[in-house]
Amino acid sequence: GAPTEPAADAAPAPADDAAPSEAADAPAAPPTHPTLVVQTLDHGTFDLSAERGGWVVVNFWATWCKPCLKEIPDFSAFDAARDDVKVIGLAYEEIDEAAMREFLAKLPAGYPIALLDVYDPPADFETPRGLPMTYLIAPDGAVAKKFLGPVTSQELAAAITEAGAPAPTAG
Repeated sequence: GAPTEPAADAAPAPADDAAPSEAADAPAAPPTHPTLVVQTLDHGTFDLSAERGGWVVVNFWATWCKPCLKEIPDFSAFDAARDDVKVIGLAYEEIDEAAMREFLAKLPAGYPIALLDVYDPPADFETPRGLPMTYLIAPDGAVAKKFLGPVTSQELAAAITEAGAPAPTAG
């Protein structure tokens, strides 16, 4: 019969010196298929893993970030125009729900917004060092592209096309 030991090309077990306490000091590479489960302001739950099959734009932003604010109407229109795209806005700042609701009353987002805990941001995404920071997640859940700084819906559409999705037909 076949041998039961793992194949020679199997990944080796982690060495003992890679203790969890030490591993925390060195930033690990973010996973290629990140998970994200957040409570949204509309009292829903956004679960990235539930969005397989479509493109997801994960946008880290803040109310004080002027370039971020330009993205909101653009991303809202993009989200509305394309059935294969969903946008989630992750507010990366210390702001309470009431203040955020007041802000969004003046600048409405056409997609769900979640308030992040800046001291405990989503583990599977890099901690933003600057805003905006946007991830394009492919239908298989993998990170297709990461954008540091402002991005337009045209750039997102181009990245989707570049990643192999058919361009939307003008209807």
